Amino acid sequence: MQKYLVKGKKSLEGQCMVSGSKNAALPILAASILISGHTVIKNVPNLLDVTTIIRVLRALGIRAEYSQQHPNTVDVWNYQVRHVAPYELVTKMRASFFVIGPILAVKGLAKVPLPGGCAIGSRPVDLHLKGMEALGAKVELEHGFVIVRANKLKGARIYLDFPSVGATESIMMAATLAEGETIIENAAREPEIVDLANFLNKAGAKIEGAGTEEMHIQGVSFLSPVEYAVIPDRIEAGTMMTAAAITKGKVKISGIIPEHVEAVTRKLQECGVKVEIENDTAWVSAPDGLQAIDIKTLPYPGFPTDMQPQFTALLTLASGTSVVTETLFENRFMYVHELRRMGADIKLEGQSAVIRGVPKLSGAPVRVPDLRAGAALLLAGLAAEGETLLEDRDHHLDRGYERIVEKLNALGAEVKKC
Repeated sequence: MQKYLVKGKKSLEGQCMVSGSKNAALPILAASILISGHTVIKNVPNLLDVTTIIRVLRALGIRAEYSQQHPNTVDVWNYQVRHVAPYELVTKMRASFFVIGPILAVKGLAKVPLPGGCAIGSRPVDLHLKGMEALGAKVELEHGFVIVRANKLKGARIYLDFPSVGATESIMMAATLAEGETIIENAAREPEIVDLANFLNKAGAKIEGAGTEEMHIQGVSFLSPVEYAVIPDRIEAGTMMTAAAITKGKVKISGIIPEHVEAVTRKLQECGVKVEIENDTAWVSAPDGLQAIDIKTLPYPGFPTDMQPQFTALLTLASGTSVVTETLFENRFMYVHELRRMGADIKLEGQSAVIRGVPKLSGAPVRVPDLRAGAALLLAGLAAEGETLLEDRDHHLDRGYERIVEKLNALGAEVKKC
């Protein structure tokens, strides 16, 4: 178990650099299964989730490891791939399921356990499997494993009932080596989709339309080894911007891609927070008083669900009543009763949280139910009076934020792992 002791009422000031995107690095590492030879992936955050996907690759017979000479670089040597993914790892982290498409494309057979991960909703894999079937695979469920078989994948037109990021990525990877053209309609548009497509295209894939609702993938016979740098983490960037706002601080955040944080930027500005962006840098400074706003999570380019808990924490201290509506995951408000322990006034009504701003939060012992909830409770602790003790039984924060304690403390926070 990991615990964090947070001393509150510290205004954050200074500058920080955003790490590489976890949600981009994981599918890119999975996609390395498609490439024979030595691939180098740069700007990879050193996180538990990344370590897990590296262990999955090793279990598949691929040599993968962080470089000893170059920080945040992962070397992948792929010369032979096994078709069975390890139960104990895939059930531990949902993103490990992404390997099903690449394994199927390379081997014609994949046996992958049903996934695990944060308990924020059911997030079924039906869309992934529907895509594999459309490409010509036969799908079976046996003893907790999904087994997919295909002599040769063939391009198809696939409509996604929901623009699922994971399903879009799985189908894109599988279709890269399929015969003919695959068209994904109602595809997810997230920046991580574009980054994966850019990585694959650099290796020789033929993918067009990434970042739009319709993607076209022309199958190729092989992919070649590449060097590639992962995009910055837009959720870490948004979290640090919100940390500056909730502590009434003034922080310079470098290494961002402005359009990736546009929805977060606009909502912070609605709250009265001053945000100025130039090139890859954001300057965030908070007013004496925050204003209540309403938020509704949506697929990109809408407001990201992965920033919903952090903004809920922020709005507990805003003047007036805010309404935050979650449209993507049914269990994303599991952290609310922990914020109430700190003095927040939040009422849940279905998939919405009605937040009445309070003058202050008070430090308290709280439990971390999932990754982004952990970030929200950490931010609340930074703003609260007194000390907050976060109990993170499953190391959620270490899964998704690289050196978060070090970065916050460099800005004037007092956070200690214990």
